Amino acid sequence: MYFRVMKVLQFPLARITIGFVLGLLVAYYVQLPVQVVSSILILTFIVFGLLFYFGKNKNSIYFGVATYLLSFIIGISNQIVHTDFFQKSNYIHDSTLFEKPHFINLTIREKLKNSSYSDRYIAVINRVDKKDQTGKILLNIPKDSASHELEIGTSLLIKGILTKNKPPNNPNQFDYSRYLENKQIYAQLYADISEIKTGSKIQKNVWYYSSKLRARILQNLEKNNFNKTELNVALALILGQRQEISADIIRDYQYAGAVHILSVSGLHIGFILLFVTFLLKPIPNTRRGSFIKLIIILLSLSSFAIIAGLAPSVVRSVTMFSFVALGSHLRRSVNIYHTLLVSILLILLVEPSFLFDVGFQLSYVAVFFIIWLQPLLTTLWNPKTKFSKYAWDILTVSFAAQIGTLPLSIYYFHQFPGLFFITNLLIIPMLSIIMALGVVVMILAAFNIIPIFLSQLLEWSIYYLNKTINTIASFEQFIIQDIPLHFYVLISSYLLLFTMIIWFKKPAFNKLVMVLISIIIFQISYFKIYWNTTTEQELIIFNTKRNSLIAERKAGDITVYAKDSILKTAHKSSVLKSYCIGNLSSIKHKEELQNYIYFNGKKIFVLDSSGVYPKNNNPDILLLTQSSKINLDRLLITMKPKIVIADASNFKNIQRNWKASCEKHKIPFHATAEKGFYKLN
Repeated sequence: MYFRVMKVLQFPLARITIGFVLGLLVAYYVQLPVQVVSSILILTFIVFGLLFYFGKNKNSIYFGVATYLLSFIIGISNQIVHTDFFQKSNYIHDSTLFEKPHFINLTIREKLKNSSYSDRYIAVINRVDKKDQTGKILLNIPKDSASHELEIGTSLLIKGILTKNKPPNNPNQFDYSRYLENKQIYAQLYADISEIKTGSKIQKNVWYYSSKLRARILQNLEKNNFNKTELNVALALILGQRQEISADIIRDYQYAGAVHILSVSGLHIGFILLFVTFLLKPIPNTRRGSFIKLIIILLSLSSFAIIAGLAPSVVRSVTMFSFVALGSHLRRSVNIYHTLLVSILLILLVEPSFLFDVGFQLSYVAVFFIIWLQPLLTTLWNPKTKFSKYAWDILTVSFAAQIGTLPLSIYYFHQFPGLFFITNLLIIPMLSIIMALGVVVMILAAFNIIPIFLSQLLEWSIYYLNKTINTIASFEQFIIQDIPLHFYVLISSYLLLFTMIIWFKKPAFNKLVMVLISIIIFQISYFKIYWNTTTEQELIIFNTKRNSLIAERKAGDITVYAKDSILKTAHKSSVLKSYCIGNLSSIKHKEELQNYIYFNGKKIFVLDSSGVYPKNNNPDILLLTQSSKINLDRLLITMKPKIVIADASNFKNIQRNWKASCEKHKIPFHATAEKGFYKLN
């Protein structure tokens, strides 16, 4: 198997794909001038063309270098072309949109999961005032009794101000701003329903028809009294729509190690391919019959991808299995590694942003380790019965996927479900039945001819699936949470994992040396992070709504300063939990917030709601909390602080007055509600 993988890397397309992906990464992390990239692309293409037409040996090192360099430059240019930020017509280049109201004409593209306070949509801008502009935004409409769900394709006219995506308000938190930018969304728009004018025309495109078909299926299933909880899970399992699933259901699936089945991926598409192939068995395997089968399979998979909303995991899986079906039709042995490479290349050519999608990454890593590692695991035991062989195959596939995705999962989610193997052993047989039954029910529901007994059978199947997941998730002692993993450790852990698997497949001294080198690199990576943590000292003033929260970190020990009511629940605070994980630290002390805090020779005076302060006091930092009713101009003259900080326990209108006073006295002002947390080293 090792030599097979090495042979795959000798395949020209493998190197081209690697070069292309490296180009995408360079363009993503380094802002390169468009003119420079264009010039290099033209020059590289000319060199490649000359070597192709006039070179005598296409296997020469010069032609190879030119080919891979060209794929690298194409990767860079492809990322730039598909990034809306570089389009001159994109709204991000019009600063006035973020300063004063404009009439914005937009079209609803996608419905997102609602927040606690608003309905959320992805919308595409068509015009601003009378000027044509482009780009996607996140539209937020507050919930009220008059609000109703907007139809995909609906045109809206809204007078409002765009709000740029803000970085995380607190350290080590999920960067939602970066997440939106990966989806080419650079701003949000908040609008009341009274400020929205709905257009008479509906933009009828693939997203519109996909949404209408899903709505028709949903409506017909609801007519059959399909239970709401099970219906939402069914839509996620079969159509990839997770918007309405409750947080409790998602948490259960996460704790049980089965959250991946709520996002349509290779597992689901594989079931659909097998099901469609089974239905097409009566068609003879003649040349014409095989061609008809291929067309039906490709149309079925493509239709499913469109209905599921063209999510990254769906597109990846459909593309890969389409190549598998094509290879089968051509009567050729399909090299699954080549299939993966071709699907990666095609998908990223069309949508390079998928490379930075977590689901896309986890999906490809899982598939790779299943086809690479699972054959090795199967050799550890040779079952004698069909049932034990079936169970062993499920376990080895689960372990291969889990081993491959473990570092990436911990890096993104900081937890590990210890009972994942039991979950997969129980739910995969159930899922195969649910997928086959669900596809039939969804097709019949689209035509409103669904028999009640079929919809009830699907409902009961999902009910027992949820009960099984809930039971496994209830064993919380097997769920390892709050696991820290930094980027350098992530890379070194994959290096160690690869070298160990290669050595296990065919032990040799040189491979053992590589394993030992990988272990040393892993240790160096870990100790570098650990050393940085143990030698650091910092004080953080967090941005927490209506509350004051301060943390002082010395090495791995954290002292929390807050009100007594906040200190009692400090271990449950998501803000503190993220900070602890990101800094390999833990809360050692809790102290009630007083008027004075001393850190590294600097004096911090905390002014609370009492408004009382000493006159003969010159703090380095003045922290304003609880909307203190004071004359800040007089206080600044008396105290003369070097900087003034206002946390999120203060009212916004008061903070505006404080900011004006600080500007008048030429003293820096930092409002955590506006600029995020404040860090003092």
